[in-house]
Amino acid sequence: MKILGITGGIGAGKSTVLACMKERYNACVIQADQVAYDLQQPGACCYDRIVEEFGAEILAGNGTIDRKTLASIVFADPAKLNLLNKIVHPAVKQWILKETDRQQKKGTLLTMIEAALLLEDHYDLLCDEIWYIHADKQTRVQRLMESRGYSREKALQIMENQLPDDQYRSRCRRTIDNSGDFSADTQKQIDEAMAGLGISPSVK
Repeated sequence: MKILGITGGIGAGKSTVLACMKERYNACVIQADQVAYDLQQPGACCYDRIVEEFGAEILAGNGTIDRKTLASIVFADPAKLNLLNKIVHPAVKQWILKETDRQQKKGTLLTMIEAALLLEDHYDLLCDEIWYIHADKQTRVQRLMESRGYSREKALQIMENQLPDDQYRSRCRRTIDNSGDFSADTQKQIDEAMAGLGISPSVK
C-alpha cells in the first residue's frame, strides 16, 4: 500500500484533490480534522479529558462540546491551546496509525492522509510521499471569500499564521499547483505524479 500525505495552506484546494483521489484512484481518504472532531464526541477518547480540563461551560445543551465556545477559549490563551493540542493530536495520530494498518491488512492500494500540521506532527515518517497543494495567494483569498464568507482581511490573517510557501516546497516531495482549472491542469499533474508511483486511475 502507498501512503501519500497532503498538505498546504488554507484555500489551496486540498479537499478537491482528495475527492479526485478517492473517485479516480479509489483511495482511502483520512482527514485529521474529521478524526479530531469524531474523537471529541461523547464517549470517544478525548471527550472526558477535554471536559475535565475546560469545564462544563464548553458543553452545548445536548452534551456535545460546543466547538465555537472551546475555540474562543483556546485561541485567546496560548497555554490552553497547547493543552488542547496535547490532548487531541496524539490521539488523532494513534487513530490514523491504527487505520492505516487496518487498510494495509484489508488490501487497500492507496491511502491519503490530510492534516493541517502534517509536517509539524511528523506524518512524513508514515508517508511514502508528501504532496504540497499550492495555489497563489489571490486565488486562495477569493476561494475563502466565496466558499466560507470570509473577509479578505480574515483570509489573509489566517494565511499569515501558516507555514510559508518555501517551507512547504522544501519539505514536500512534490508540489501540485491548483491555481488554475482543476480538470484541465491539476488533474494532469496528479495523473503524472501517480504514474511515477506506478499507479493507474481506476476510473478513466
